Amino acid sequence: MTEISRRKSDHLRIVAEGRGAQDRLDSGFDAIRFRHLALPELDMARIDCGTRFLGRVLDAPLLISAMTGGPEEAEAINIHIAEACAHHRIALSVGSQRIAVEAGGNGGLGASLRARAPDIPILGNIGAVQLNYGFGPDQAARAVEMIGADALILHLNPLQEAIQEGGDRDFSGLLDKIAALVRALPVPLGVKEVGAGLSAPLARRLTEAGVTILDVAGAGGTSWARVEAERGPARLQALAAPFHDWGIPTAAAIGAVAPLMRPGQVLIGSGGVRHGLDVARAVRLGADLAGQAAGALPAARHSTEALVAHLDDVVTQLRIAMFCTGSADLAALRRAPLLERDAGGQWSQASGMETGDAGL
Repeated sequence: MTEISRRKSDHLRIVAEGRGAQDRLDSGFDAIRFRHLALPELDMARIDCGTRFLGRVLDAPLLISAMTGGPEEAEAINIHIAEACAHHRIALSVGSQRIAVEAGGNGGLGASLRARAPDIPILGNIGAVQLNYGFGPDQAARAVEMIGADALILHLNPLQEAIQEGGDRDFSGLLDKIAALVRALPVPLGVKEVGAGLSAPLARRLTEAGVTILDVAGAGGTSWARVEAERGPARLQALAAPFHDWGIPTAAAIGAVAPLMRPGQVLIGSGGVRHGLDVARAVRLGADLAGQAAGALPAARHSTEALVAHLDDVVTQLRIAMFCTGSADLAALRRAPLLERDAGGQWSQASGMETGDAGL
């Protein structure tokens, strides 16, 4: 096993064991409270939570982010994720394809992935920093081709690389290289963080460079500073400790970036998405899709059937949130009234009457 493969196996184990969670900073989702509507005037069975992404129809605004991209254990996980996403007709973003690009397809990152999920959006993934370490348009195109991807995502992980022993830390000049890659690729290009969030100013610069998919991947879920610290000696653990809860909480990141998005651009809200209510909260804040990774990992490691059951629950929870806010579709959910905190910190209803619910 190569050092990179060993590192990715360690990542998988640490996240699955729950040792990578941020323990002092939450995603901010719990501060988003919908105003309950006791008379929704809807048939829950007829609620439409479908949407479109990359020209394909989705049954729910949900994306599963694979956190694996190299170890042999990843092959079974990728198969389970692809099959479950195809079953539920939701999107799939694979883990890093660096090893597969450098050494040939492995870890389930090959044509078989698309064969198992022919009708859903599949997003490829390489590290943006690799554009400073030998990757270019040819390698990016290879990442797209090997899985029949509908788009390619570049992940940004400066904190992880800064803490990781032997990390790739030259992030200079990347924005120009990202803009050049937009022009060179035949598919849309996206950018995501890996758990510390995208700021609004950076989001604006990325979209001005031609990036059309942004995943805020905010703080509140997995802390990659903590994951890397868990792998290292005591000195590294002490070095990383102040940064375990570094970053922009996911809810704050979505709220700041959403107003900047324009037609044809897609915002994904990920980072600490635990259940379907968090999916509803992300959509209400302005995300087009919500992404889940660590929350789906235990089921994905077990079997396709386990992940299908997990996603059943997530989608059902989303539908319950829509039902109890009187939201017949995602457009209505984006307008669903929220509770506000008063000066004393207590929850209260916003003043006035919202259009569409007649104050019920």
